[in-house]
Amino acid sequence: MKNLLLLVLILTIFACRETETKAPGTAQQIIDLAIENACGGNCDSSVISFDFRDKAYQAVRLNGSYKYTRVAKDSLGTITDVLSNDGLKRYMNEVEVAVEDSLVTSISDGVNSVFYFAQLPYGLNDKAVKKKLLDDVTIHGAPYYSIKVTFSEDGGGTDFDDEFMYWIHKTNYTVDFLAYSYATNGGGIRFREAYNPRVVDGIRFVDYRNFKPMSLKSAIETLPRLFENKGLTLLSSIQTENVTVSLFPKTH
Repeated sequence: MKNLLLLVLILTIFACRETETKAPGTAQQIIDLAIENACGGNCDSSVISFDFRDKAYQAVRLNGSYKYTRVAKDSLGTITDVLSNDGLKRYMNEVEVAVEDSLVTSISDGVNSVFYFAQLPYGLNDKAVKKKLLDDVTIHGAPYYSIKVTFSEDGGGTDFDDEFMYWIHKTNYTVDFLAYSYATNGGGIRFREAYNPRVVDGIRFVDYRNFKPMSLKSAIETLPRLFENKGLTLLSSIQTENVTVSLFPKTH
């Protein structure tokens, strides 16, 4: 009987240790698991293309190098913006044209932001990202980790003082909800609900329903409660269409 009790005690201790090992304890660990779930190791060596709001986008990433392309058409022809490790270039009907210094930042930020949201949570391990784990919340009856993200001024871009919240499912490690506050154009607060999840060649994509609160004084940490109480106004749907993925061969 003593031996049986001892065995049960040992198994219980090991079970507890295994649970502790599996349960992430830091914001960094949770983000790592969410990125692995969304990318499967493929986001860093891929060509991703999609359409968004009448423009065509493509991201090429390999060995730390990247090239983001946005193609738009208007009455004058085709405008192609290319953002890479080497900076920004603009082409009009395939001929490179000069970009005024005053426009470089706004064009680059516009291209960057589309890829940032289209491939979340990929990108949350950039050097400028600072993560903080807050209290868990329940949304629609499901448990979520709450992670607040801010940015350092060095490498954080022109909007480094923006604040983000990400709610990551505690079992699936999917980013199902996010919120952010921004200061440009008078400032604003947004809350997004992910929908239409799909996996294309090993990489997960979602679309979003985009909401705003009635008051700019609402803290972004409180938005899930407002969302559940129907205290947010639906502004738009954010959809990426015609998504394709090509993977580069992995080297060992």
